[in-house]
Amino acid sequence: MKKTLYCLVAGLAALLFITSCKKDKTIKNADVTAVTNLFAPEDAKAVKIPSGASGSVTFEWAQAHASDNGLVLYEVAFDKDGGDFSKPLYTVPSDGNGLYNKLTLSYSDLNKIASIAGAKPEEIAKLIWTVRSSRGVNLTPSTVKRTIMVQRPVGFESPDAVYITGSATEGGTDISKAVKMKKVGEGKFEVYTSLKPGTYQFVDAKTGIIKKYSFNGSRLVEDGETNNSDTKVVKLEVSFNDALFKATEVTRVGLWFSADNKIWFDLTYAGNGTWTADNKPIVFHQESWGRDERYKFRFTFKNADGSTTDQYFGSTNRDNSAATSATSPTYFYMVPVDNSVYDYTFKFNHDFDNKSADIKVMMNADVPAYTHTVTLKQ
Repeated sequence: MKKTLYCLVAGLAALLFITSCKKDKTIKNADVTAVTNLFAPEDAKAVKIPSGASGSVTFEWAQAHASDNGLVLYEVAFDKDGGDFSKPLYTVPSDGNGLYNKLTLSYSDLNKIASIAGAKPEEIAKLIWTVRSSRGVNLTPSTVKRTIMVQRPVGFESPDAVYITGSATEGGTDISKAVKMKKVGEGKFEVYTSLKPGTYQFVDAKTGIIKKYSFNGSRLVEDGETNNSDTKVVKLEVSFNDALFKATEVTRVGLWFSADNKIWFDLTYAGNGTWTADNKPIVFHQESWGRDERYKFRFTFKNADGSTTDQYFGSTNRDNSAATSATSPTYFYMVPVDNSVYDYTFKFNHDFDNKSADIKVMMNADVPAYTHTVTLKQ
């Protein structure tokens, strides 16, 4: 009796399992109709993507239907003009993780698709698009397609990192020694470095697939090399958002002492965005109230017309206490400041008065922020 009951239960369980599998198979293999009408954007729509602007383009189409009246999923496929979507350039699920018959595509993604299609910045990519419907397994391609004309913006999609390499650079043509630039804003990088006669270019990686950029005399462009004819220390700035480039020669870096209102001594460029001055005398200024120890740094830049501009670098604080052996490294971080005599200055450690010290200014990507050190000379 127990054996018979066991067999009946086992048989019922097997029947339920088979029925469930058939049901699942029926759901997965349900027929899905093709999308028969595309609503937006209109055929041959022209889209000019503005530099650095956020925005989107909306794609809409008629609903497809499943034979079991279940949910239908959609994806939009893009291809080059003349393509057949057998190997589309780009596919993306519709809004709602594929549930809606609508896609909101950002300018950033549209720019990416145009780039994949081979269009350079400011060039126009002629793309075709269609919609494929499914239940998540077999795709049913639409019977219709439309074209969209996409003009890429002047700038580029911002890389995560940027390096400078080439025969004119400190690292030479060995890309493993490329000098890293410091990210100073979204899509913006800069580097303080030395150049010698030769060429250089900007790259977004040291290994793997590497994108290259250069300055063509008017703006940043893909590939190519930038020529340099002389030996100098420079500040190079690039903005990928709008393809801007700027090179400014650094002719002098000095430690500026507030009480004397002048540069005490110059620092010598030592490579990798670093300036040094060794074994320099530190003598505070005697005031009626005590010894004045305030200082900051002054950079002199040479402009394109041959004139010069001074830029002071000092503390983020308008006023500071004197440094001590326990002072945090962040105290020495340097930012551009005004030319006021006493504001935004650092204060020497009082132990350094009437002694000598080594000064180092570091303006490179190796430090969390541009900074300097003052080390007592033993």
